[in-house]
Amino acid sequence: MRFGINTFLFTSPFTNKSTALFPQFKKWGFQTVEIPVEDISHIDPAHVKAELDKHGLVCGSVCACMGPDRDLRGTPAQQKTGYDYMVKLLDQMVVLGCPSMIGPVYSAVGRADAVPAQEYKQQWKTVVGHLKMLSREAQKRGVQICMEPLNRFETDFMNTCDQGLKMIADVGSPALKLHLDTFHMNIEEKNQAKAIRKAGKALGHFHACGSDRGTPGNDHIDWKPIAAALKSIGYKGDVVIESFTTDVKVIARAAAIWRQMEPTRDEIAVKGLKFLKRTLK
Repeated sequence: MRFGINTFLFTSPFTNKSTALFPQFKKWGFQTVEIPVEDISHIDPAHVKAELDKHGLVCGSVCACMGPDRDLRGTPAQQKTGYDYMVKLLDQMVVLGCPSMIGPVYSAVGRADAVPAQEYKQQWKTVVGHLKMLSREAQKRGVQICMEPLNRFETDFMNTCDQGLKMIADVGSPALKLHLDTFHMNIEEKNQAKAIRKAGKALGHFHACGSDRGTPGNDHIDWKPIAAALKSIGYKGDVVIESFTTDVKVIARAAAIWRQMEPTRDEIAVKGLKFLKRTLK
């Protein structure tokens, strides 16, 4: 199990210049960096990989940033834009030496509008088709896609572990895994530990966030059963802190962060990592 940090806590968009964050991440004790690639043109993956190597870090995951024009259940144009973007992201992952694309790869974040059951069924079928092709592309490159259920305010398409497992079964590819996040599970799951156990070997990535999207451990989540569940399924993937603050204005607005939840974002990283190392190891 490796511990990582998502760069949205400190910057948006991540560019080549953002690699200046790496020495501090290493000093704090993180092993992996999770990079949201908002646009393929924002980074030279070879440069980023060289900077990671220089500081003894790895890119454990890249986050697919699914804006309104990237939607595998949207208009034909949105479907194509989203699919093409993720294929290019898979190519960047190879150069970065990154094993996992993570996030809500199925649809645009923020699209939460209930549709009739028949329409939802058709959307599901459309997404299955795209993810079958995308998973084949991932498999060719020796990487995996970890699909994240989001809470009901961010999507109406996939909210729970059960829905994620159904999609994985329908796609039927070893390259498609599940990505669970304690913030979203705190809203959508009856019991986080049970959801983790149900995911089992399908769990490919894990976000550890406070119940208010602040510091893990400085919240009301019951972390001991979560730690026991991860241990029981033999989880050996990355555990990444994905928290947001009002310091990064674009992401704060996108994630509805309207107040300063912790004294500093550095504190989220430092205290969060200390808590996770103590609790999960």
